[in-house]
Amino acid sequence: MHKLPLTAAFCDSDHMRDLAMGRVVPEGIDLTCLNPPVEEIFYRFLINREWDVSELSFAKYVSLQAKGDDRFIALPIFPSRMFRQSSLYVRANGPIKNISDLKGRKVGIPEWAQTAAVYSRGFLVHQYGLNLKDIDWVQAGVNQAGRIEKVQIRLPDGINLTRITDRSLNDMLLAGDLEAVLAARPPISFTSGNGEVKRFFDNCREVETAYYRETGIFPIMHVIAVRKEILDAHPWVARNLFTAFEDARRRSIERVLDLTVSLAPIPWGNDFAREGKALMGENFFSYGIEPNRRTLDAFLQYAFEQGVCEKRLSVEELFPPQLQGEYKV
Repeated sequence: MHKLPLTAAFCDSDHMRDLAMGRVVPEGIDLTCLNPPVEEIFYRFLINREWDVSELSFAKYVSLQAKGDDRFIALPIFPSRMFRQSSLYVRANGPIKNISDLKGRKVGIPEWAQTAAVYSRGFLVHQYGLNLKDIDWVQAGVNQAGRIEKVQIRLPDGINLTRITDRSLNDMLLAGDLEAVLAARPPISFTSGNGEVKRFFDNCREVETAYYRETGIFPIMHVIAVRKEILDAHPWVARNLFTAFEDARRRSIERVLDLTVSLAPIPWGNDFAREGKALMGENFFSYGIEPNRRTLDAFLQYAFEQGVCEKRLSVEELFPPQLQGEYKV
């Protein structure tokens, strides 16, 4: 039987590795897998459409969908999920001691439409009552100057955003020209361990656990997207890819809960996974629409409020019809 040849690019994550290694094979598809760095994956897919199936920033995807740009169609596969209360960085000797201290201050972000930043700003607004108009936002690369937005955004009235092209957020934070940075990738002044920059929440895991208990939101960072012309020509591809990614995820979960081996060089890694299962339930790193509707709805609301989406999208507008309705995980 002739198989449809497709090329896919995604991160080298354990829950997708069985696909990359050929241990899981999507029915009817001859899948060639690539694993470039994540920023390269996004850029080359968004700009040049260099492969057929790609891991993609959730924020970039919903921004394009809100504009009617449907070159890519996402499947409800969520390969990267991370809480983002840990992504707020401040100077250890700086003036930010409480979240309310951010009011009237300059706060750096790598991109307004970065998925992590959307969740972080949503947390500031919905959990702490902060008004984003009361912050002077600065956009630049975290550790290297010159980073730009990858999609067009329409900022809400009253939002003040300054783009800096010749300095990094890390340098501006150390110089006192910023009081905080919100970023998925930490400033090198934090990772260096010299103590000049710290996370605002020293107990970020406790804060993130409490956030999940309160909201039921487990932030989705990335989706898997397919070029629209492929799904138009071969609608069955959506379900077959979803089934294969789901099988790879299930195998990874089984490995991570296995008490007999170390899946990654992390002490007590199996115990951490079991703690996550105890908090979130049996399907604690789930794919599919219904198990994730609360997170999806919250993100779409945040993205609309913040001008990342120019209209309020519904969850159903994000995914192909063949993976909705009765087809649930």
